[in-house]
Amino acid sequence: MEFFCYHRDRPGSLPLREELGEAHWAYMDRYEAELIARGPTFAADGETPSGSVHIVDLPDPAAARAFAFDEPNYQAGAYRDVLLRRWRNLLGRTMWDFPGGRTGGDRHLVLGLGSGPAADLDLPPDRDELIAYGPLLSDDGAVWLGTAALVRAPDAESARAVLTRERYADIEVHDWEFGGRR
Repeated sequence: MEFFCYHRDRPGSLPLREELGEAHWAYMDRYEAELIARGPTFAADGETPSGSVHIVDLPDPAAARAFAFDEPNYQAGAYRDVLLRRWRNLLGRTMWDFPGGRTGGDRHLVLGLGSGPAADLDLPPDRDELIAYGPLLSDDGAVWLGTAALVRAPDAESARAVLTRERYADIEVHDWEFGGRR
């Protein structure tokens, strides 16, 4: 089962995150084979970390909760909240398989939260710019709750355009970059 996990930083937590950097890396190393995508998001200044995205393939919701809430930064209080949802990998690949590579161009997390009939279950026409893409689902996978995408785009508005704006209560766009030691 695939899960989308977004830890959002608590304001002022950068020194704590820096202190726990190696502990975070070591923790994530334990999940290297299960990770589909990972990496930090950034505040409007483009430099200050604002959160951490992990898309991971785990056996069940209990394992996903353990993954999200046993993470060292979470345990130490660096994060203000965690969004954890089932997710479906519509691209069928990891971020390391993205044809555009790890560098070049601006990368974004696009997070659309919604309810009602599912939206954006088909890949957008310009799939070459998609790094990861899929619906956010309830724990049992039966209810659509939104869509999460990692996309290469020249700006936030272009990134936001991968989702059908009127189908979501809110669409967030965050600067994002490839993470991990790979």
